[in-house]
Amino acid sequence: MSFTVVALYKFVSIDPKSLQEPIKAQCEREGITGTLLLANEGINGTIAGTERGIDAILTYLRSLPPFADLEYKLSHAAEKPFYRLKVRLKKEIVTMGVADIDPTERVGTYVSAENWNQLISDPSVVLIDTRNDYESCVGSFEGAVYPNTRTFRDFPKW
Repeated sequence: MSFTVVALYKFVSIDPKSLQEPIKAQCEREGITGTLLLANEGINGTIAGTERGIDAILTYLRSLPPFADLEYKLSHAAEKPFYRLKVRLKKEIVTMGVADIDPTERVGTYVSAENWNQLISDPSVVLIDTRNDYESCVGSFEGAVYPNTRTFRDFPKW
């Protein structure tokens, strides 16, 4: 059996408490496992299931007005990557630990994959790689500045 894995996030103002149980119930109906985090600032998580189950949960999530344009990345696994489902309420979906940040208010500019190499080749561009220590050991960008943070939460202090 093959499993479809979905990584997703969306910064959008929501009422996480009102969405937690309906999302959890829909995931359970579809046999979805993994973790979804809900906060006032949106949704973040990685979940897995059958192709049919994942299609159904993505259709359900995109039927909710805050997530109508939800973007996600798909991958596949030969073995079940998660054994249980967690739909958790959090203070932040990407932990920075800095009060009063609104990720829906002040955002960067999206760079397409096609334009990424051109952007980072520009000598006037400074690339700060904010991935955690494990992720940056797996791969790196030539010329990038590495804050050597253990977790993303360490980045604001840097």
